[in-house]
Amino acid sequence: MKVLNFGSLNIDYSFEVDHLVKPGETESSSAFLVTCGGKGLNQSVALKRAGVDVYHAGAIGKKDGKLLIDALLKESIDISYVTKVNSNSGSAFIQVDKNGENCIVLNGGANKLIDEEMVDYVLSNFDKKDIIILQNEISSLPYIINKAHKKGMEIVFNPSPINPECLSYPLEKVSIFFVNKKEAEYLASSSTDVLENLKAKYPKSKFVITDGSKESIYFNGKEVMKQKSLCIKPVDTTGAGDTFLGYFLSSYIRGDKNPLYRASVASALACLKRGAKISIPRLGEVEEKILEIEEKN
Repeated sequence: MKVLNFGSLNIDYSFEVDHLVKPGETESSSAFLVTCGGKGLNQSVALKRAGVDVYHAGAIGKKDGKLLIDALLKESIDISYVTKVNSNSGSAFIQVDKNGENCIVLNGGANKLIDEEMVDYVLSNFDKKDIIILQNEISSLPYIINKAHKKGMEIVFNPSPINPECLSYPLEKVSIFFVNKKEAEYLASSSTDVLENLKAKYPKSKFVITDGSKESIYFNGKEVMKQKSLCIKPVDTTGAGDTFLGYFLSSYIRGDKNPLYRASVASALACLKRGAKISIPRLGEVEEKILEIEEKN
């Protein structure tokens, strides 16, 4: 079984601010950081740091993409399916306030130039039962979902950032949805009985739903599992969801009984550092924290 992440690659520009800027307001930042990100890249890094060998497919700009290639290679992520195109790479402008909350403006750049020819080439190298991970930050997603489903791949979809177009995708072919509470409500078209509505809309799918500092839920097709979040004081929540996905899938692939636990610990640790990719903990850090928790209990 191979794991493919067909996802976004962004250059992140992060600004540390006292509070998130309001309309018409100008605010000075106390710190500025340029890093590599994009939900795709972050999730590949999280998977690799959690112990999963991952192939990354995506598109970068010919002029500014070296930074992203170097970041993937540094993590020993396979870049055989990363394509250079005549465009700027994707970018994100991120505000992080004193409480660790963030807001993000995305520019798709090369991420929006993924076409069917590129998809056909990438997926020709993968087979039935391989896992493909997708986010809502690249083009040709309906085509990728249909093509991957036809090949019998297990489709993991994180529909973020969620939008009306997302609802037109062939979501009934998704194997596992990764969503936060707001995204779950959007998909379910309801703020009540969310999981039951999701199960009714997508009866063949599994669901992982996160609710920030409260808890996470996993419906595995038969039963519902719940995990309380660790009590921490976050510095920056950017990348916490991507960390959760990577560590959950690593546990899922291994067949752990409760894949939520390690993911919950890892995502909490990710909130204690600024930045997205840079904050994703390595497996040793997560295992050390788990041991510390178990000794206290």
